[in-house]
Amino acid sequence: METPHDRYTVEQFLQLEVEVWKALAAGDAEADTRLLEDSFLGVYGAGFAGKSDHTGQLRDGPTVARFDLSEARILVLSDQVVLLSYRAEWVKHESTSENAKELTYITSIWRSVDGAWKNIFSQDTPANR
Repeated sequence: METPHDRYTVEQFLQLEVEVWKALAAGDAEADTRLLEDSFLGVYGAGFAGKSDHTGQLRDGPTVARFDLSEARILVLSDQVVLLSYRAEWVKHESTSENAKELTYITSIWRSVDGAWKNIFSQDTPANR
């Protein structure tokens, strides 16, 4: 008998996360809006953020110049909820220096809503260098 653990792959959820990062790199608030659930909660160094905060950061255009995601793993929480954790190396859009590279560990929770996967939670943890 197939279980949810057999049904989902790291690649499937990493690709969803890549879509969020692509939206940030393109300044595409519409794509960001489509990927986040209305009740989205972000936990960041600057504090808590809702969906409007996350999408609102794109009001003035892209926030990310480039990114690389690695070391991804998933934890299946239920048939319709999956936790994804990974390492992100990225550079802010306005930065021109390679030394400005950020290194962050991120955990996101994705939930299936009406047949589409939506990001409902994300927490960023700056990495010690």
